[in-house]
Amino acid sequence: MALVYLSLGSNVDRERYILAALDALADQFGELNVSSVYESESVGFQGSPFFNLVVKIETSMSVGDLSRSLKQIEDQNGRKRGGPRFCSRTLDIDILTYDDCVGDVDGIQLPRDEVDKNAFVLWPLAELAPDELHPLRQLPYAVLWQNYTANQPLWRVDFFWRGQQISRSSMSVDTTFDTKVTVS
Repeated sequence: MALVYLSLGSNVDRERYILAALDALADQFGELNVSSVYESESVGFQGSPFFNLVVKIETSMSVGDLSRSLKQIEDQNGRKRGGPRFCSRTLDIDILTYDDCVGDVDGIQLPRDEVDKNAFVLWPLAELAPDELHPLRQLPYAVLWQNYTANQPLWRVDFFWRGQQISRSSMSVDTTFDTKVTVS
């Protein structure tokens, strides 16, 4: 089984589509580990704020099959393709890492370039997997987050999924939150 980290984001009916994505991922992959949910300003365009989080799954699917499956979840949740790269969207699910794969795998660049470039990816990843190493940089995600210097405002929000609070807005920056969600 491959260990995979996914980035989820939405800025259109955000709660609805993040919940739908979590449900679809849990239905397909079983137990999920999820970061807190963060709200961030749009990056690269003028738009409504996003909800973002990182999800850890395990899968026996190839990178290509996983990518197709994630695109299907996006499409089932109203994702419109063919527009500009930076635009509002109902749901965006990206493969951040797939085990320690590096380079082009089944047409997917791994690890995803934005892992250490965008706060809305790096902070939740550092929260969820602080001691795991970035496959290229060979530094723990917590260290990459501590050294992050870009100015991208980001804050945790209260978020509930399947009767559990997976995110609290009042958490301090240094506090980790047990977000392992077991799905039966």
